[in-house]
Amino acid sequence: MDTRPSWDEYFMQIARDVATRATCLRRHVGAVIVRDRRILSTGYNGSPPGQPHCTDVGCLMEDGRCIRTLHAEQNAIIQAALHGVSTEGATLYGTCRPCHVCARMVVGAGIRRVVFEGERPDGWGLDVLQGAGVELVQMPDEKTTGAGGLILR
Repeated sequence: MDTRPSWDEYFMQIARDVATRATCLRRHVGAVIVRDRRILSTGYNGSPPGQPHCTDVGCLMEDGRCIRTLHAEQNAIIQAALHGVSTEGATLYGTCRPCHVCARMVVGAGIRRVVFEGERPDGWGLDVLQGAGVELVQMPDEKTTGAGGLILR
């Protein structure tokens, strides 16, 4: 009997580890972009290069949200682009659901599958992902035991 984690569980754990690098005081989020079981790029929520981090100067709040940082998904997609790595047909693993801005970036980057923890995407973000045919897989919370995830249609 194979006791190793599934590929989704494996890459989600890596996304959780990536989240530990986040510099926002309010939330730590990690993302990993994978194709053919190979990591293409990672990202965590943090300030753009050369800009002050929330951990150094505090959060920059607007409408109840910190706007100082880039989202983990954005940073992972930006890093892939910066280094000339195609994300076409890839899977993005994220420690939370993608927001509507990240959903648009996922679709624009050609990512075909999103595996996430937490709440299901809603509103326009969900519409964008479903409209583009992106497969959504909701994993159990890291504290929940059990295998696999729920595929959302």
